[in-house]
Amino acid sequence: NRMHFVEQLQNSLAMARRLKKQVAVLFLDLDRFKIINDTLGHAVGDELLIEVAGRLKNLLRETDCVGRMGGDEFAVVLANLQRQEDAEKVARKILEALAEPVKVDHHELFITTSIGMVFFPRDDEQPEELLKKADIAMYGAKAQGRNNYMIYHQGLDQDSERRIQIESNLRRALDREEFVLHYQPKVQLEKERVTSFEALVRWRHPKLGLLLPKEFISLAEETGLIFPLGAWVLDQVCRQLQRWYQQGLGPVRVAVNLSGYQLQQQNLVEQIRQVLDRYDLSAEALELEITETVVMQNPDFAVAILRQLKDLGIHISIDDFGTGYSSLSHLKRFSVNTLKIDRSFVSEVDRNTTDAAIARAILAMGQSLDLNVVAEGVETETQLDFLKRHNCNEIQGFFFSRPVDSDSATRILREGLSALQARENPPAAVSTS
Repeated sequence: NRMHFVEQLQNSLAMARRLKKQVAVLFLDLDRFKIINDTLGHAVGDELLIEVAGRLKNLLRETDCVGRMGGDEFAVVLANLQRQEDAEKVARKILEALAEPVKVDHHELFITTSIGMVFFPRDDEQPEELLKKADIAMYGAKAQGRNNYMIYHQGLDQDSERRIQIESNLRRALDREEFVLHYQPKVQLEKERVTSFEALVRWRHPKLGLLLPKEFISLAEETGLIFPLGAWVLDQVCRQLQRWYQQGLGPVRVAVNLSGYQLQQQNLVEQIRQVLDRYDLSAEALELEITETVVMQNPDFAVAILRQLKDLGIHISIDDFGTGYSSLSHLKRFSVNTLKIDRSFVSEVDRNTTDAAIARAILAMGQSLDLNVVAEGVETETQLDFLKRHNCNEIQGFFFSRPVDSDSATRILREGLSALQARENPPAAVSTS
């Protein structure tokens, strides 16, 4: 299929040379497809790939072509283009079309994709080089958070080299104890006090400095290292919780982010039960955060696992709420305690009427279902005022505090809000994850 696709691409390039037109090459990778394959089997995965290929073909003109490049990767040629904007319009249509639910073997599945885009003759004139650069751009789209597209530029070559360096160093990072946890407090608005934290992993890379999760978590998922790394995070959080309780600083709860790959581990529930027993902790001290997109990829499977975790007494949160495709009926099935409003809605909640309406709707939905609602990414007083007016339960963001080390988190528990130093001039648009 790849050879046939490259032949088609060569024909499109030859035609574009004669007509002095542009050609766009799109490289697509389905986000977290392996989770569906592993939980529902290869037969369901194959049916999903057939459906994706069909949707792609329905969006294209006769002069365009699509090919499967292997695994869950596809490539698209958009021939004889007048403008770059035409290719971007197709990329947006692909994202919308693939985000629609897929019904396979009585399962309702949700899949998203990351797209890299490159242009002939601007970026290159050779088919294999165009595919290579589109692939690099696709990884850039994944690094931006998946379910989007990125256009190739030369700066991405450096990102690709950095990615290769990170991947080669990742396997030894755990053994070398290069990972560290930071804790970002959540402030309960009604009582104006800190009662919980989110644990955020950092990598103290010996050459590249302090790396945030967006630089290495996707790689950890692809290589399977997410499992030992996730187990380490869980162990460290529970060890820290034990220290706080022994120092009389409880009750306090710490949230741990759970990736989709961890969610489908067969022994996940038992692993969590064992670590709680190891540190003699009540399950109520632990919170698990799972993104809405991960939960919605295979809702039936997620419901069963979340129910088992909640039955243990663990607090369950849906992270990045509002960015996925869940509905009120789905929410009622999920055994969750908390909704976290995604930072993309919070950042302009005080000046963008659409974001404000979405935030209000999520807060109203949470209140109607008796769920705790947390707003993340709060950086300004006007954002805080809006959220207070609409009865948001908890706030997380630079307005109160950046993620801090365990010693600083201990001081926050001892001294309360007076220990928080980040109220003035918080840096905008910096990820806290």
